[in-house]
Amino acid sequence: MRAASAPARAESAAHGFPTINGVGPSCVGLPTGHWPTITDFLVERFPAITRAVWLDRMQHGLVVDEFGAAVTPERAYQGHRRVYYYRSVDKEARIPFDEVLLFQDEHLVLVDKPHFLPVTPSGRYLQETLLVRLKNRLGIPGLSPIHRIDRETAGLVLFSVQPQERGAYQDLFRQREVSKHYEAIAPWRADMSFPRVCKSRIAPGQPFFRQCEAPGPANSETHIAVLEVSGPLARYGLSPVTGKKHQLRVHMNALGLPIVNDRVYPPVEPTPDDDYRYPLQLLAQAIAFDDPITGKPRQFTSRRHLSLPPSL
Repeated sequence: MRAASAPARAESAAHGFPTINGVGPSCVGLPTGHWPTITDFLVERFPAITRAVWLDRMQHGLVVDEFGAAVTPERAYQGHRRVYYYRSVDKEARIPFDEVLLFQDEHLVLVDKPHFLPVTPSGRYLQETLLVRLKNRLGIPGLSPIHRIDRETAGLVLFSVQPQERGAYQDLFRQREVSKHYEAIAPWRADMSFPRVCKSRIAPGQPFFRQCEAPGPANSETHIAVLEVSGPLARYGLSPVTGKKHQLRVHMNALGLPIVNDRVYPPVEPTPDDDYRYPLQLLAQAIAFDDPITGKPRQFTSRRHLSLPPSL
C-alpha cells in the first residue's frame, strides 16, 4: 500500500481523533469540484493509492470527515470539508536498531535516535519511525517532535508531551535560542584552517531530496572545529546556528570534506539503497536551552559516539 503525498499528511491529535497503533490520521481538504463521490476525488487526488485500497479503508472505518462521520464508498462529494484517513504500509521491514530513552518528564521526552530511523512517518516508513515507536512504547498519543534530524543521522531528538506546549519549545529553535552541537567524521585536510565559519544560501536542488548552495544572501551558518585527527580522517565539531535541511552535510561537502558514508553529498547516481554496515558518520551530540515552560536550564548529551579508525 503506497503512502499519500507529503502535502496531505498532517498529525491530527489536536482534532480529537484517536491514534491507531501509534499513528494519527492524515488529512486532506476537499476543494470546490464536481466529483460524483468522495471516493472518486480520493482516487484522483492520490493516483498511487488504488480504489480497492480506499474501499478497504472505508470498510474498516478508517476514513471519516472532520465531524467524525464515516466516509462510505457511495457518499456524495461535498467541497470545503476535511477528510481524515489512516494509512498503512504493506510489508514494512523493521529497521534493526533501537532508540534509547534518555529523559522523560511531564513536558519533554528526549531520545537518542539510531542511524537509519526516520523521526516521523513519510513515504514507505510508518511504524518504523521514531515518533510511532515512542507513541506505542510510552502510550502518549499527543507526543510530537519539537525538531527533527535526518533519517541517516543519529543522536538527540526532543519531543513535546503536551500539545499545547509544543509551540513554546519550537519558538526556541526559530529564535535561535537553542545550542546544538554535532560531531562528524570526514576527510582531514592539513591545508585548511580551523575553526572556521561557513555561511551560504541553501536552496532546494535536484532531485527533490537534495539541497544545494545557491547565489544570494546567506540563510545558513555553521561553525566548524577539529576535535581529533587520525591519518586521512578527522572528527569535527559542528555547531549550526541555523537549521536548514541537510545544512551540515551541504556545508561539509562544499568544503571538499564530505561526511563519511554520505550517499547524497556529493551525489552518487543512482542514490544507493541503505547499507546498515555503513551509517552516515554524523551525530547530534548535545543540545542545551532554557526551558520556556519551567524556566530551568536543560542540557543533554548523546550516549552514542563516533570513533576514528586508528592511524596506521
